[in-house]
Amino acid sequence: MDIHRSRFVPFPSSAINALAFSHTEPEHGKQDPESLRLAIGRANGNIEIWNPKNGAWLQEKVFYGGKDRSVEGLAWTQDPDRKNADGKLIPGRLRLFSIGYSSSITEWDLATGLPLRHSSGNHSEVWCFAAQPRQRDKRIYQKLVAGCADGTIVLLSTEDDDLTFDRFVSRATNKKARALSIAYKDSDTILAGFADSMIRVFDTRNGSVIRNISLGSGPVGGPKEILVWKVKCLPNGDFVSGDSTGEIRIYNGRTYSQLQRISGHEADVLDLAVSRDGSSIFSAGMDRRTCFYSKRRSVARTEGQAGQWRKVSHQRYHQHDVKAMATYEGSKLNIVVSGGIDTQPIVVPVREFGKELSRGLPSLPAVPPLASAPDARLLVSWWNTEVRIWRVKPQDDGIEKPKVIARLALQGEENITSVAISKDGGLLAVSTTGTIKLFQLLRPQSGAGPNLRIRKVEMPPLSGSKCVRLSASGKWLSAISVTDDIQLVRIIRTEDMDDSPRALNKIQHLYRLDRGNVPETQLRGTFAPYERSIAHADFSVDGNVFAVVDLAGYVDTWVVEGHEDSTAPEVDVDESIPGNADYDESDDDEAESQEQIIYLGQHWIQNPSGHLIPRLDSSSVLLSFEPNSNESEPQPDGNPAVHPTRHNPHPHSHELPRKEYRLLIVSAEHQLYLFDIMAGRLSEWSRRNPPSSYPREYQQLDLPAKGCTWDVSEAQQRIWLYGEKWLFMFDLAKDFSITETENVSSKKRKRNGRKNNSGAGDRIPERDAPVTKLRKFDGSKSSEAGEAHWTHIVKAGSKNTDDEDEEEDNSQSLAILRRGSTQGQQSNGEEHADAVEQQKRSEPWWHTFKYRPILGMLPIGVGADHAPEVILVERPSWDLDLPPRFVGSHE
Repeated sequence: MDIHRSRFVPFPSSAINALAFSHTEPEHGKQDPESLRLAIGRANGNIEIWNPKNGAWLQEKVFYGGKDRSVEGLAWTQDPDRKNADGKLIPGRLRLFSIGYSSSITEWDLATGLPLRHSSGNHSEVWCFAAQPRQRDKRIYQKLVAGCADGTIVLLSTEDDDLTFDRFVSRATNKKARALSIAYKDSDTILAGFADSMIRVFDTRNGSVIRNISLGSGPVGGPKEILVWKVKCLPNGDFVSGDSTGEIRIYNGRTYSQLQRISGHEADVLDLAVSRDGSSIFSAGMDRRTCFYSKRRSVARTEGQAGQWRKVSHQRYHQHDVKAMATYEGSKLNIVVSGGIDTQPIVVPVREFGKELSRGLPSLPAVPPLASAPDARLLVSWWNTEVRIWRVKPQDDGIEKPKVIARLALQGEENITSVAISKDGGLLAVSTTGTIKLFQLLRPQSGAGPNLRIRKVEMPPLSGSKCVRLSASGKWLSAISVTDDIQLVRIIRTEDMDDSPRALNKIQHLYRLDRGNVPETQLRGTFAPYERSIAHADFSVDGNVFAVVDLAGYVDTWVVEGHEDSTAPEVDVDESIPGNADYDESDDDEAESQEQIIYLGQHWIQNPSGHLIPRLDSSSVLLSFEPNSNESEPQPDGNPAVHPTRHNPHPHSHELPRKEYRLLIVSAEHQLYLFDIMAGRLSEWSRRNPPSSYPREYQQLDLPAKGCTWDVSEAQQRIWLYGEKWLFMFDLAKDFSITETENVSSKKRKRNGRKNNSGAGDRIPERDAPVTKLRKFDGSKSSEAGEAHWTHIVKAGSKNTDDEDEEEDNSQSLAILRRGSTQGQQSNGEEHADAVEQQKRSEPWWHTFKYRPILGMLPIGVGADHAPEVILVERPSWDLDLPPRFVGSHE
């Protein structure tokens, strides 16, 4: 396979302005909640929802913003618990709110990703806001408090599933000092940091000012006023502030007097984070530092320093200003996440600080904003409201650089959610949350230059879409709405590329199987569960099969009945066919579900074997159909045996596709599922190769897959998977090797990963870590002088359970039995060594880490030796267009 290594595709960076966890700690000392999520707000108006389960850190959803929109703050609340029909207590629904350069607070629908409602009030722009701590009485709704640009403090209510203005806590003063930060000290007391060197304490019940705390004047030669960028409360009632002088100040929670001030930064402190027990403070700011402060223990009481805070260390995890921080401390996850202008979230351990490495989450989109048309050698990239089309020349045409041959700028304010292009490059579909547009790409006229001509194609009335897909031939267009309605549009095309295609007005709705066993969780949308949101969708190469997978791991597939018949009516509707009761239908679509739509002799139905496909073990990160090596087999000329009669006025062929369709799905746990769609089961390759047999290098990956490229022919059957920093090739015609050594190491990795990981990075090796072993000297006479023994400090709970080991042994034994050989049963002598050498020479996989970070990798054509060509787009951090950063005195 030939790789075009490319960095010419621009993708503008978007700074992280806000971070918020849905929970700050587990309730009642329980395990980490299944509904734990991290929300990341960016400067382009997008909000990303991340699932940190088991340290996998999967980006599940993106709520798309729009033109001139920005997310400047995020907050979660939880509604009161309730009882269902069976009397079981159901945890309250989680709700997400945001602010961004406007006078309103926006609530988001977690299932659809659309704004649900906006608050209203006669006040200026909201600069900061915070959610009230959840009360012991679970029947009380949490309130929101907001600080405005003119100094006004506003209280908002979330009762009755609404967001309404409650009352003013404080009106604007004569100075009209901006409220820069705000936090709850307890359920009725708030702290607000202002731009006039003041921290004010308010009672939200009557709006009275409890205390005015002055920070004094600014340093000599600098601004007179100190900006209080952040205030944060400690569990014992004390609170801490970070300001524009680079200092943090700790205050007594009862007397409101200043206890201590520490200069930890060379520039503004922009955000603070505190540990669950109040023994640690983290600060971050413009100088790129992340500082760690700890409280002295009682051992220093004799020196008069008991209870004093001290700066322990600082690190530069980021390359630019750090604007936001968020913490979560539970039974397994104990982390602080930071983000800023350099666009990458960084995860740092809290409990194991100094013993675990930090970890950087992907800064590029989880779904690559790229599409390609291999037959026309076109590459499409998009961001915000702009689309660019590139033509990539073959490698044997010299060193000519790819050229931009077309640009599109969509009218409207919504950002682009998805783009698709046909394989021949003739059709381009672009979707936002409000509309879907279809364009025809025409070859340039003679003497008009290399640029493409773009012609708009009329579309039937479709609502906005979060995912749009075109079949390779361009005959079918699928649109998945934000409410997860699946709609298909038939497009009529001719062999003459200059003829304008037509989209038929009749829309085919596809309905998923009803999964009644999806448990109700705290993540619920207005009309549907969060877990039932469709994550990925794709057509088979011939366009006869369509598949989707949701966040819960359920796969739904549909197939085409009959063959295309040019003599049949373009649209034939039979309204006498009753709807299928197994489909998950809404009341609005009930009438449409009663009709059967036949397009040129073809009709879409639910895959008869689709209900047999098992549920995935975790959320999917990738879905792709394997191209058939016999795609060019002859097709019947229409449906000659089908003709209308008086008793059957709407006939169509019920013949299903005869090919074998194999669908690859990769889960967040890096497991590869290869399904035989028409049989409704796992393929033989997946059954013979359990996750425990995967290469060690693949099992150790900490970043999920982003996409894949197929290299399938009669001679080979390869799949190329890639993540942001890795590229793997698997030969699906061969099985992975199973050896006893790999089996033991796999168990050891699972033990370490499951028990001793806080959700950040791996543990620091012993040679670089703090003291983790002691040297014990034996002073007995029987021992030689100076003899020493190493004594390792072993933490309790590091042993794995016998059930996990037994499960792994069973999977290995079952895989060997399915292969029908004694592979992995080698003896420990020369035979085993020879087997290992032979396996290394014929490994069914290959990998590299030299491409990073990868925005996407797509097929772009076929080389002279019939080898596939792909274009691999990189976006290194040093190539980002970032504003000037702060330069310290020592730099």
